Amino acid sequence: MDAARRKRLEETTRYDPSEVEGRIFAEWMEGGYFHPPAEGTPEENFSVAIPPPNVTGALHMGHALNGSMQDALVRLNRMRGRNTLWILGTDHAGIATQAVVEKGLRAEGKTRQELGREEFVKRVWAWKEEYGSRIVEQYKRLGASCDYERERFTLDGDYVRAVYRVFKRLYDKGYIYRDFYMVNWDPGSHSAISDLEVENREVEDALYSIDYPVEGGDRVLTVATVRPETMLADTAVAVNPDDDRYRDLVGKFCVLPLVGRRLPIIADEHVDPEFGTGALKITPGHDPNDFEIGRRHGLEEIGVIGADGRMSEEAGGFAGMTAAEAQVAVVTALRTDGRLRGEEPYVHSVPFSHRSGERIEPLISLQWFCRMDELAKPAIEVVERDEVRITPPQWKRVYLDWMGEIRPWCISRQLWWGHRIPVWYCDACEADLVVAEEPPQRCGSCGGELRQEEDVLDTWFSSAIWPFATLGWPDETPELRAFYPTSFLTTAREILFLWVARMIMTGLEFPGDVPFRDVYVHSVIQARDGRRMSKSLGTGIDPLEEIDVHGADALRFGLLAMSSTQDVRFSDAKVQQGRDLANKLWNASRLILLNTVAVEPAPRPVCVEDRWILSRLQRTIASFTEKLETYDFAHAAQEAYSFFWRDLCDWYLEIVKPRLYDGEAEVSATLLYALERVLSLLHPTMPFVTEEIWGFHPAHDGHLAVHAFPVADESLVDAAAEEDVESGIRLTQRLRAWRDLAGVAAAVMLPAIVDGVEPPGFVSRLSRFEFDGVGTEPVASIGPVKVLDSDQLDAAAVAERLEKRRAELRAEVERGERKLGNEGFVAKAPAEVVEEERGKLERYRDELAELE
Repeated sequence: MDAARRKRLEETTRYDPSEVEGRIFAEWMEGGYFHPPAEGTPEENFSVAIPPPNVTGALHMGHALNGSMQDALVRLNRMRGRNTLWILGTDHAGIATQAVVEKGLRAEGKTRQELGREEFVKRVWAWKEEYGSRIVEQYKRLGASCDYERERFTLDGDYVRAVYRVFKRLYDKGYIYRDFYMVNWDPGSHSAISDLEVENREVEDALYSIDYPVEGGDRVLTVATVRPETMLADTAVAVNPDDDRYRDLVGKFCVLPLVGRRLPIIADEHVDPEFGTGALKITPGHDPNDFEIGRRHGLEEIGVIGADGRMSEEAGGFAGMTAAEAQVAVVTALRTDGRLRGEEPYVHSVPFSHRSGERIEPLISLQWFCRMDELAKPAIEVVERDEVRITPPQWKRVYLDWMGEIRPWCISRQLWWGHRIPVWYCDACEADLVVAEEPPQRCGSCGGELRQEEDVLDTWFSSAIWPFATLGWPDETPELRAFYPTSFLTTAREILFLWVARMIMTGLEFPGDVPFRDVYVHSVIQARDGRRMSKSLGTGIDPLEEIDVHGADALRFGLLAMSSTQDVRFSDAKVQQGRDLANKLWNASRLILLNTVAVEPAPRPVCVEDRWILSRLQRTIASFTEKLETYDFAHAAQEAYSFFWRDLCDWYLEIVKPRLYDGEAEVSATLLYALERVLSLLHPTMPFVTEEIWGFHPAHDGHLAVHAFPVADESLVDAAAEEDVESGIRLTQRLRAWRDLAGVAAAVMLPAIVDGVEPPGFVSRLSRFEFDGVGTEPVASIGPVKVLDSDQLDAAAVAERLEKRRAELRAEVERGERKLGNEGFVAKAPAEVVEEERGKLERYRDELAELE
């Protein structure tokens, strides 16, 4: 270390993330470490495609968790010397982006309809240019080592070309078609959305029982519904074919109240005889199950609710009302006519739009669909054969179950922002539609002008080709040859079907290979109180604020440490643990770097404690690496923390300080070697603080971001040294605990003798016992150590304190045994609580045995 750097290290007594992080990131960018050459093969290289955040987005805790996991693996592989690419980009986010811009227009007193499509789209592009890079800059705050020079956007010209190529090929194969079909209509976004964008919520509605008179007699069929306004579109009443109550009515007709329409009484196995009266009103135009029944029986499909959520002309006298207003009016009319038999509260599951939060209105609409059966079959097979490995394994089964029941995908959206569907119509001659990758000039049949389809594609349609379109497909680019298939994907479970499954399907269909080899489905970080994180609920936690307070390394470490296969609550303690670790790294590293002599870093053990720390280091390297490679991020983080904090700092540094301060070359070499390995080991999870410290290390030969990741040296593993030192540590802890219990001042050196094998030399110094001491009779035995009576001890006071502690321990043991003997507690309490109680009981018993 030169004089200038040494002076800076001496003056910088505390680690300040706000001063370090921006400077270090700029150095990485200047070094070009995140922009790999497009060479080599996918097997030799390592690549990851970031789940593209919405261009409207701001970094949230899900992004931060996902980014921390991906960056840990990206940095690990880059340090191993692999050509490593982390593909970066943003999604145009059709519904979300259009909503943001429309909100701005409303503030100006305008609508998009007033602007017109072309001007509105220009306005959205202008918004994107101003705000679209915000989340990319926020990823830099996290320390994400993405390739920022290859940033992509799903509406880039080349990306649009890839989307249109996919659409045309699927259309030419007969997979994409247009049809009237039941869709999930979102009144909030005024667009159809897919099944996967719908979330079900428990809602309490009124369940109305309505009498439908049977033709030619006095009988009635009583049906139950929570949506009486949709009865205006009924086209049948269905009963179960095995229901003896209605067997004689099948094939006859009943009359629709208020409307007078004749409704056939049909038999269908879908009807549950146990629900309500066993008779089901069939409304094919406003219920997905009724739609399927209607198609089976050839029923008329009537729509009485329009796309604007108001009653249509088909609703007769109720036309123009909102659906809610019509419900009140219909119930009033039924009551007046004597057809309302009753009403009662009814709690049931209701679909809502995940996009807008509005209640879904099932409507029959002319939409574009993609048939999925043929695409799904090979995507099922590659997962069954583990050519794509899904971790944790339960999500493999969930994936396969869903894929086995896959339905046609509604791919059209009634928006202006997005990939406008590449279909053109000729109004002049009504020739067959034209599907093309490039806009056709004229109608091929009559030469007339063509009109392009108004709808855009579902955002997930373009996202489905992300891993290969970002690499230049459909062109055979160097990037595609070098980095496809990608190596790994980490994702949240809610987009396993929306995104992951569709990427596998399109990857196999177009480039001809799976898009990635491994998928890790990470947990969800909940709010501190266990609710989901949400701005609207006031439970959101801003990762940027956490970075401002604690630093990016602290947040990254905390998120990895709190992650698991189960959803977990956000832990401020884990983030603080990360902050404490960064500070400890800085302080311990300063102590080492400012006190070691000029020597080549290398393992040069001369004492048992040197062999111990070197052995523990190799085991930690091996275990940490294995856990990182198998996505056990939480245990990897905690293992590295434990080694550095306990083994290296709390024990080894304390043991060797006299040798260090005496200028011993061997301990300096060993410490510098250990520090280099620790910094390299921790760099993938805590890149900023480790890079800053590395700049002061005598082995510094460039940035740590591209320094070699450590590999365990089996020749340095020494089980005997580990046992010797660990037994010495345990004895030191017991001796210190006895001193504290006896009330002996820290500065006092107590006389003692050792009965048996002499413990390691550090035990005497760290526990403040003189083992060849002179005294009278022993007053206590701690393992092989017998404490001698001396002037420094008040034997009576010590005995009194020890007896008081023994009494406390007996009470704790009795309490623990009573609690764990309670079968109700063991059966009902959470497993971790029971395990904690068992651990406490064991510790109390051990301490009591020691004192007795």
